[in-house]
Amino acid sequence: MIIRVFEPADESAVIALWQQCGLTRPWNDPHKDIRRKLQIQPQLFLVGVIEQAIAATVMAGYEGHRGWINYLAVAPQHQRQGLGKAIMAEAERRLREMGCPKISLLVRSSNREVIEFYQQLGFTIDDAVSLGKRLEHDDR
Repeated sequence: MIIRVFEPADESAVIALWQQCGLTRPWNDPHKDIRRKLQIQPQLFLVGVIEQAIAATVMAGYEGHRGWINYLAVAPQHQRQGLGKAIMAEAERRLREMGCPKISLLVRSSNREVIEFYQQLGFTIDDAVSLGKRLEHDDR
């Protein structure tokens, strides 16, 4: 797998992968999420390519206090082959280069398999409650 920065021509394949992996939600327009990311740290929006096809993605960010991971996806036919670990390692490397001291991410508590994946990468469950407030509604 070749890991590179997202390019605008990747958009439809990336969104299709996110949908295939069950990452999209009605309240988050993935097209808008991509446009927003391209305005802030686009170098942290990575894709993994195998034979010219998008096989993995990760959207990372760093706001000066901690890094964040979103939209980690690996195509089902390529799962359990180390691609998720590889693209996460590249995101982590880039965050570390920026001086990021900690990475945080959110996983639905019912998604045990993904929680275990991140725990294998050294993540631990924080004693925190996730709160959110919508500033913009992604009406489709």
